[in-house]
Amino acid sequence: MKTYIKINENDNVIVALRDIAPGTEIEGVKAAEEIPAGHKMALKDIAKGEPVIKYGYRIGNAKEDIKPGAWIHTHNVGTALGEILEYTYEPVEAHKAAEPESIPTFMGFKRPDGKVAVRNEIWIIPTVGCVNNIATAIANKANASLMGMSDIVRSRVEEVIAFPHPYGCSQMGDDQENTREILSDLINHPNAGGVLVLGLGCENSNIDVLKPYIGEYDENRVKFLVCQEVEDEMAEAEKLIEELIGYAASFVREPVPVSKLIIGMKCGGSDGFSGITANPLVGRFSDMLTSKGGTTILTEVPEMFGAETILMNRCENEELFEKTVNLINDFKQYFKDNNQTIYENPSPGNKKGGISTLEDKSLGCTQKSGSSPVKGVLSYGERVVNPGLNLLSAPGNDLVAATALAASGAHIVLFTTGRGTPFACPVPTMKISTNSRLAGKKSNWIDFNAGVLVEDAEWDETAKKFFDFVIKVASGEKVASERAGFHDMAIFKKGVTL
Repeated sequence: MKTYIKINENDNVIVALRDIAPGTEIEGVKAAEEIPAGHKMALKDIAKGEPVIKYGYRIGNAKEDIKPGAWIHTHNVGTALGEILEYTYEPVEAHKAAEPESIPTFMGFKRPDGKVAVRNEIWIIPTVGCVNNIATAIANKANASLMGMSDIVRSRVEEVIAFPHPYGCSQMGDDQENTREILSDLINHPNAGGVLVLGLGCENSNIDVLKPYIGEYDENRVKFLVCQEVEDEMAEAEKLIEELIGYAASFVREPVPVSKLIIGMKCGGSDGFSGITANPLVGRFSDMLTSKGGTTILTEVPEMFGAETILMNRCENEELFEKTVNLINDFKQYFKDNNQTIYENPSPGNKKGGISTLEDKSLGCTQKSGSSPVKGVLSYGERVVNPGLNLLSAPGNDLVAATALAASGAHIVLFTTGRGTPFACPVPTMKISTNSRLAGKKSNWIDFNAGVLVEDAEWDETAKKFFDFVIKVASGEKVASERAGFHDMAIFKKGVTL
């Protein structure tokens, strides 16, 4: 394994790939102190106020004079970012892959409305948090019943899943709209072969209010139950779930072109390896999938701050550029409206892993976008329609952002991490470790180890293995969080609670 990496020839720092002892010579410079793995070391004199360069871009300015060989971190480098900015469209020629000779397939489910799915589950969607426990009890009972059904049914209907949440009532304005949009998006998600919408009856987002957001629906696929209107909600739910299972069992896996796949991309618990291994690997995947007509979605707007111009200048046209400007500045305004510091990032875990500033984090985060042109920009809760790379408005919070990706139509979420996390979202949530230590320690969480890319693995071969693994997951192979029975969802809280 190499000792360090200089990511771009113009960088004035290196990143330690393993702990570097004082006195170790690197690029003709002796380390003046210990440099922890994932952290940065100065290659030359950097005067106070001068930029620290990593990835070929400024990740901040020196807060003091920095000598060659010094450890560079939060104590001597700070953000150089401003607040709401004006931008100029300076398009660059984004990577455009050659037309593929053939389109690979995965084994998925074709729905009557033309959508496709990678799972065939029954989802229970509460309209309000008051019925969360009922939803969970219904799912538990239904899964026990499912185990006693025929082999054919059990091979086709994978699980009954409840998605409890604390919202649906006592909300106002955009906050209530967020709830209604996300719930309707999940009700319409193709990974659900059948859906039970479970209401209380007196909530603001009751079933009658929610139906216009859902739009047209198949009565065989979507059932509604208002608990206040029946004597025994468990007995009524049991009947409806039985009908939904019967309907969902009519679907079987069949070959589907990968051009139909929609993949969300997210990172959390990032470290100094994130922008070197896992995130660029996901970026390679994004380029590979979009070259075959597929769709990827990148979110976490606050973690684009400092790298946003890279994405803006890859927008296919000026209209998308303007949408991306609004995506960035509207999120900054959200911080200002709530009297919060825009650049209160990275997190303590990020810093421990070697990330020093938001620019440092953002330049690593946006590696997941690969090099393809931006084809679409989505508001929170908006469903994706344009094949290719899309940007989605959502915060950096892991559960909220991953749920937003699912709500926008992602069949699978690729989640890179340097610190590790067990969480999931409504769709298969694949964990990709940035380093081999994490992959070895938390094999019950991690699905793919990108840490091998700083050891002896070859990039093209690893990218192909990763692409093939995603296809296996799309074809039914369970990821670690699914095997553990984890299914989370979280809605963006944005407003007053009554």
